[in-house]
Amino acid sequence: MKLNVLCIATALAQAFARASDDWDHSHFFTWSPPGPGDVRAPCPMLNTLANHGFLPHNGQNITEFDTINALYTALNVNQTLGEFLFKAALTTNPTPNATTFSLDNLSRHNILEHDASLSRGDFFFGDDHTFNQTIFDQTRSYWTAPVVDVQMAANARLARVHTSNATNPTFTLTTTGREFSFGESAAYILVLGDRVTGTVTRSWVEYLFEHERLPLQLGWQRRREIISTSDLVTLLERVANDTVGGFSEADVKISARDFHAGI
Repeated sequence: MKLNVLCIATALAQAFARASDDWDHSHFFTWSPPGPGDVRAPCPMLNTLANHGFLPHNGQNITEFDTINALYTALNVNQTLGEFLFKAALTTNPTPNATTFSLDNLSRHNILEHDASLSRGDFFFGDDHTFNQTIFDQTRSYWTAPVVDVQMAANARLARVHTSNATNPTFTLTTTGREFSFGESAAYILVLGDRVTGTVTRSWVEYLFEHERLPLQLGWQRRREIISTSDLVTLLERVANDTVGGFSEADVKISARDFHAGI
């Protein structure tokens, strides 16, 4: 009798383990660039998820379910953080009482999009959504080793702020924009690298930004540990704390309640 109970318990545990990992792997192996009529965002990660098909490939009318499912399936982001990021994205849709957003909505200036992007031009110069190699080259010039750490990420982000402030006569960085900016630097470490050490392989980050494709060919794999809001806030605070000088940015106070960040 005891043996039967043990066998049943073992079988149930194995079945639960299979069910808990029952998610669609297929989009990791599919990728295509945007085609005619497809829209994209100033966010390389969301564009990547659309290019792979985790999000609708056309980038339009993205639902809360689409967002939560894509972030979990591709990146192991938990539901709470997925819901939070969807609600933030929804604020960029100009349609009253909207229940979906499109990737190009995210280009609307000074809502979530902000000056001093790591890879896009400022709104003032006419294109705040298309990948800009010159700008990205400045960013990655501060990643001075094969493995990027939090200090390098902070230095790169601050350099972009200084350059934008010096060249853009309408430069602004709102509280939300500043938080989102810190969050973007934290996010590429979090979803591609090691949250504990705060490090990430430089080539993986470069590949994602430049190709808007998950760096599977370079050895990256979906993180085994689920990513939560507290994980993102913790790493964001590390980036902020390692930021030296300029606009009192290291003193910014960030909490999970009012935090805005981009993955």
